[in-house]
Amino acid sequence: MRELDLDSPGLVPWWSAGRQEVTLHTVLVHLCVETARHTGHADLARELVDGRLGSGPGDPNVPDRDATGWRAHHDRVAEAARRAAGLEQPRR
Repeated sequence: MRELDLDSPGLVPWWSAGRQEVTLHTVLVHLCVETARHTGHADLARELVDGRLGSGPGDPNVPDRDATGWRAHHDRVAEAARRAAGLEQPRR
């Protein structure tokens, strides 16, 4: 990476036709996205196993909600998704 420009060409022969010719920039972004995706999958699996959200108790990235608060949050997100999909009119 230190010796090449971000627009340096490369080839990924196992990618689909028309996408095999890449730049270093494309490969670096792809690696970041793939790492984040698989890390997310592993975190979801861990949450299913141990039932915890975030890195542990008091994690500042996870809101402090009880079951009622999480249900209300879920309902708001689900309603927004239905509206975005055109499945439900907004409540008034």
